[in-house]
Amino acid sequence: MGKLDALTARIGQKLAPKNLRSAFGMKAAKATKAKHVTDEVCDVVVVGGGSAGSVVAARLSEDPHTRVLVLEAGRPDSLWDLFVHMPSAFSFPIGAKNYDWQYESEPEPEMNNRRIYHARGKLLGGSSSVNGMIFQRGNPLDYEKWAQNPGMENWDFAHCLPYFNRMETAAAAEDDDPRRGHSGPLYLSRGPATSPLFQALFRSVQEAGYELTNDVNGYRQEGFAPFDRNIKHGRRWSAARAYLHPNLGRDNLEIRTRALSTRILFKGQRAVGVEYEWQGGFHRVYAEKIVLSAGAINTPQLLQVSGVGDEALLRKYGIDVVKNLPGVGENLQDHLEVYIQYETTKSTDSSQPYLDKWRWPAMGLQWLLTKKGPVATSHFEGGGFVRSNDKEAYPNLMFHFLPMAVRYDGQKADVKHGFQWHVGPMFSDTKGHVRIKSADIHVKPEIIFNYLSTDQDRREWVEAVRVARSLLDTAAMDAVGAREISPGPQVQSDEEILEWVRKDGETALHPSCTTKMGSVEDPMAVVDPETMQVWGIEGLYIADAGVFPSVTNGNIYAPTMMVGEKAADLIAERSPLPPLGDVAFYRAGQNMPLYAEGEAVRDHTQATKGAH
Repeated sequence: MGKLDALTARIGQKLAPKNLRSAFGMKAAKATKAKHVTDEVCDVVVVGGGSAGSVVAARLSEDPHTRVLVLEAGRPDSLWDLFVHMPSAFSFPIGAKNYDWQYESEPEPEMNNRRIYHARGKLLGGSSSVNGMIFQRGNPLDYEKWAQNPGMENWDFAHCLPYFNRMETAAAAEDDDPRRGHSGPLYLSRGPATSPLFQALFRSVQEAGYELTNDVNGYRQEGFAPFDRNIKHGRRWSAARAYLHPNLGRDNLEIRTRALSTRILFKGQRAVGVEYEWQGGFHRVYAEKIVLSAGAINTPQLLQVSGVGDEALLRKYGIDVVKNLPGVGENLQDHLEVYIQYETTKSTDSSQPYLDKWRWPAMGLQWLLTKKGPVATSHFEGGGFVRSNDKEAYPNLMFHFLPMAVRYDGQKADVKHGFQWHVGPMFSDTKGHVRIKSADIHVKPEIIFNYLSTDQDRREWVEAVRVARSLLDTAAMDAVGAREISPGPQVQSDEEILEWVRKDGETALHPSCTTKMGSVEDPMAVVDPETMQVWGIEGLYIADAGVFPSVTNGNIYAPTMMVGEKAADLIAERSPLPPLGDVAFYRAGQNMPLYAEGEAVRDHTQATKGAH
């Protein structure tokens, strides 16, 4: 604290007082009046109040002597905002400038030069405040793969599992399950998935030769089951709601929304502060530690405009080079997905009627009064993971089942009742980049994913569509009158399938890996996995999905928060949680039982514990 006290005396400023409360009796994010602030000081600045940043800020501010300031570029996640808190309203913020960064890729060469729209949450909670609320850790072997990279030995599953457990309260888990958390801030309910359509799905996949599983976040990911969702008593439970709002009373935690970080400030090769725009003015905050948690697109952009990145790119835009790190913005990974849509001619059980706008007022009123009803769920209540062939060590395909046929943009299929598979490969070897197009932080960067650009990716896409169809080509689906309407039975050959993917594929919204962890000997590594510090820059840390060496095989919200948990300990220089190396997990092809010792097989025809 000596350096900070001296700096405080020179600047003559302290963190601003609390002064905001919401109209609903809950504490809102604290703010200060910009006209009284030019420079100030704290211990830690966290850039980004999203999925990881919320976790980092909450954990670091547990020490009452550590003053933490969160700079969030977006709006507050106000309690009255139905688009944020009503689970089924998650599609409404997508594309809205007040909620969404509104990114799009450059023309993708293998996607018929389409620009792929890429929504990212621009509000407190980040994308955890606008996503589909599906909580998937990824497969344990994802983390074993991470640990195979030099310097990453402490990021295997045994070392990550304690942090997954620390962050969650898994309501559906058995109380003695060592693979799940039971008292963490993030509440997880289990999708009931008990409707006749979901039951037809579970019968169908078994008829097609695939197994059910108890919990895709437990002993065996492979198989089909109801999903965990970050929904608590009918409301979205975002990272901000779980980690920040319960701690707004801390005098050492300050949160500023609509505060756009424009530049990292350096003294030599030490980060000393952040410049940001807020309430119509420019401000600077100085700190001993700067933590970037702005996400896999914004974090590399901020680094590059601040002088950290590939020196040729920086000089192209007249930016002084602080540190030549060519890996900044490279290695971009994501999941592409398609919707295979079906009409059901013998079942009236789908959620398709809920898309009729005339029903919305009554459903909304029911939710406002009771937090129940058809809008109290995201409707992504179940799905599964499979291996498309026996050569795969763990599932390379993910399936989400939605009991309605509708795109993220709200375009619904012209049917009375229907459903859709969301499917895509999880192990794509395609890599893209995020690169600035200007020294101005307000100019969106160049983003390209290179979807379908490799032979392996194209092969896996053909396998994905064929497996998806085989799962539903069953008597169980005949019984509900399932009829494929998109892409339709006319799409059969490999090339026809690929052309449909080129035309119809959309991002699953899992950008990651653009500031990857790795050894100092790796020229493309950006972050030291033992400290989370940017290589060669003192006082600058990263904690978000950008640090993944490779994308996990599911939705990335859960592993991003896990990174926030683990990073907080490393940044605070606390002893990390001890590994849980004695907890077994399923490995295909090794004659392991399908269920863990003592694990009871769950009946998916009945609502499970923790389902609501």
